Amino acid sequence: MMTRRRDGRRYDELRPITFDRGFVPNSPGSVLIRAGATAILVTAQLSESVPPFLDGTGQGWLTAEYAMLPGSTIPRNRRGADGRATEIQRLIGRTLRSVLNRQELGACTIHVDADVINADGGTRTAAITGAFVALVDALHEKFGDRTREIIRDSVAAVSVGIVEGEALLDLNYAEDSIAQVDINVVGLGSGGLVEIQGTGEGSCFSRGQLDGLLNLAEQGIKQLQELQLRVLGPNWPLRWSSG
Repeated sequence: MMTRRRDGRRYDELRPITFDRGFVPNSPGSVLIRAGATAILVTAQLSESVPPFLDGTGQGWLTAEYAMLPGSTIPRNRRGADGRATEIQRLIGRTLRSVLNRQELGACTIHVDADVINADGGTRTAAITGAFVALVDALHEKFGDRTREIIRDSVAAVSVGIVEGEALLDLNYAEDSIAQVDINVVGLGSGGLVEIQGTGEGSCFSRGQLDGLLNLAEQGIKQLQELQLRVLGPNWPLRWSSG
């Protein structure tokens, strides 16, 4: 097993993660999350309306949009919707709705926007991890302590993969581009899994390898949840902590 990767990390080490909360003053919830060289701005705003299919139910809704800014990649990324962006924003929406009590939220919609400023792998997973922080701040501004009734759990996401025969946590672009296996895992702070997206990139993988990768991902998600707890501080909406 490799002890050090090309960027100096251990096989089971996250990239340096930072959260810059309140990055956009006009949004009640906003965070600039950095995971290594990947940087994503996530905002969360609320509107006093719901989609037609929820009229009269008393339930709220959450929707998400995701985009990569033109200068976030080399070569320049073209503006406009594409299949990948649509798939990722649906993933972000599903993930965040999984921890919402929409009946307690009431008849309003949360709009989450994730814009990639610089891409170096793991943009969808960093967007989810940052979006939880932005979501909590937006809800706390509107609902205060009642946010505890609306948020049922924390959620974070991380990538794992097999690169040059080794299982690695939190792949950057250089690793992701040559990975034999690439898996994105979304998990709850309490330990459950929300979604797994994985594929063998030109190589199959065994059940044992999958179990090992999921164990590695769960370790990473626990570390991310601890970072979320630390950065949210008094706004942490859950009655339990990671400790």
